[in-house]
Amino acid sequence: MRFLGNIEAKTDAKGRAFLPAAFRKVLQLNSEERLVLRKDVFQPCLVLYPESVWNEQMDQMRARLNRWNRQHQQVFRQFVSEVELLTLDGNGRFLIPKRYQKMADIEQDIKFIGMGDTIEIWSNKKADEQQMKPEDFEAALEELMGSEETKSEE
Repeated sequence: MRFLGNIEAKTDAKGRAFLPAAFRKVLQLNSEERLVLRKDVFQPCLVLYPESVWNEQMDQMRARLNRWNRQHQQVFRQFVSEVELLTLDGNGRFLIPKRYQKMADIEQDIKFIGMGDTIEIWSNKKADEQQMKPEDFEAALEELMGSEETKSEE
């Protein structure tokens, strides 16, 4: 499953948004009907997980955590309890609950960003603030990817 690109959109007065057609097509091709919405752990955005991807993440997390460790249980509880299960309506819309809109500072203008197996939802103003400067992006990419190339050439 690969969600790619970024698409600007708007929410209506009730907080509903149309999931972009390109992303709906990916869901349909993979027979995904339900989505899980969660505030991102690190960034001021929301993340939509296809249900199968969410289930894989939960399984991975559960495998790394000890049920008999108090902190592990607290982390797991907080991670899985702060979610909303969503189903698109017949028009491809879904509701972004008010509390999630507040968490991500979403007003009306939003941006969907495909992140491979998930989709991020940003307020337009926050999305622009989070972008790296082109020269910083180039340097970071070179450091991350160039070092692997160097290792494989040796």
